[in-house]
Amino acid sequence: MSGKVNAIVAQSGGPTAVINSSACGVIQTAMKSARINRVLGATNGILGVLKEDLFDISAEKPETIEALKRTPAAATGSCRYKLKSLDESRADYERILAVFKAHDIHYFFYCGGNDSMDTADKVNKLAAETGYELVCMGIPKTIDNDLAFTDHCPGYGSVAKYVATCAMSAGKDTEALYTTDTCTILEVMGRNAGWIAAATGLARRVPEDAPHLIYMPEAAFSFEKFIADVKEVYKTFGRVFIVVGEGLKDAEGKYVTADSGAFSKDSFGHVQLGGVAEMLKAVVEKEVGIKARVNKPGTNQRSAMHFASLTDVKEAYLCGKTAVQQALKGINGKMVTLLREKGKEYSCTTGLAELSDVANGEKKVPAEYINATGNGVTRAMLNYVRPLVQGQAPITIGDDGLPVFMRFKRKPLKKKLPGYPE
Repeated sequence: MSGKVNAIVAQSGGPTAVINSSACGVIQTAMKSARINRVLGATNGILGVLKEDLFDISAEKPETIEALKRTPAAATGSCRYKLKSLDESRADYERILAVFKAHDIHYFFYCGGNDSMDTADKVNKLAAETGYELVCMGIPKTIDNDLAFTDHCPGYGSVAKYVATCAMSAGKDTEALYTTDTCTILEVMGRNAGWIAAATGLARRVPEDAPHLIYMPEAAFSFEKFIADVKEVYKTFGRVFIVVGEGLKDAEGKYVTADSGAFSKDSFGHVQLGGVAEMLKAVVEKEVGIKARVNKPGTNQRSAMHFASLTDVKEAYLCGKTAVQQALKGINGKMVTLLREKGKEYSCTTGLAELSDVANGEKKVPAEYINATGNGVTRAMLNYVRPLVQGQAPITIGDDGLPVFMRFKRKPLKKKLPGYPE
């Protein structure tokens, strides 16, 4: 590309505590490049591109951009908007390229999960087909930790740290009041993979500690076995603390909480999950005869900046920085990956994977990370996740004693194209 051109950064999917750190890595690195004129933001991901709802991040104050590292969620705005195939949604993809052309955008950095990588890949392919010079780079993001080709995903270390601490804290509560609140069920996120649930295993330093039982989508769930497990733990400790992933599945691969008509689907066509803890609460109270209560961290688990992992923040920033560095070298159509190096001390470097490969892959918790009875994790799992939760991410505390988060001023770009049909 001749002359200085513009770059755009967009965020997609469920926010995390560190997705803004990745954006910060993109923005700060791109703004230092002599080949990039301005860094633009797309309001609410690819929807912002389609609607030509763009703003000038380069016009923001440097301290505002730096504060991205200490702010959770998606500062440019996120979305759950799935573009179909090039054949089915060609007009949308052509619209994206038209917006890029109108604003001299030749670098596209998209932070998200599988569906986001698929979108970036298809935009990139159409650009190549039509002769438009464009470099598309993906930056991994998902608390579910289920992206293929990367050892782990930015966002996972922080949610792992948070839910493990939730299990520790609530576990002490259950221990103190076990004569009345005998069983606690902690429901965590995780649609098809149990990485988040598995991370709570860190909380159990000795057998008495919570969680006593952990159930993940990868291990087929049986109500009969569940009841037997609860009775055994209750007999041993006089109390029971259970962690369950929201995407729990039975031996036939069906969600144990889903039934036709009662569960809607999101814009990606995914079943809306939730309610598994309430179901298990009813089972415990009826079949075991002890009182149970339900805890749900909800979106707190993915946006808890006040207890984010410092390792996670640093690696998220590294992914954004690397994406720009590779793009400026002419690398195109890739997603940055995290590679765990061998050795006793944890260290991590970056690699690259094809966008199309990531879009079609999914990483589950491997069998060797799940115990033989399917209700807990192994030492191998704990060794995997422990380095990812290290360190406390710094935050800014205001005069009122609460965290201070940034917000973009959002200087809008003048629209140059006809409006996008709603």
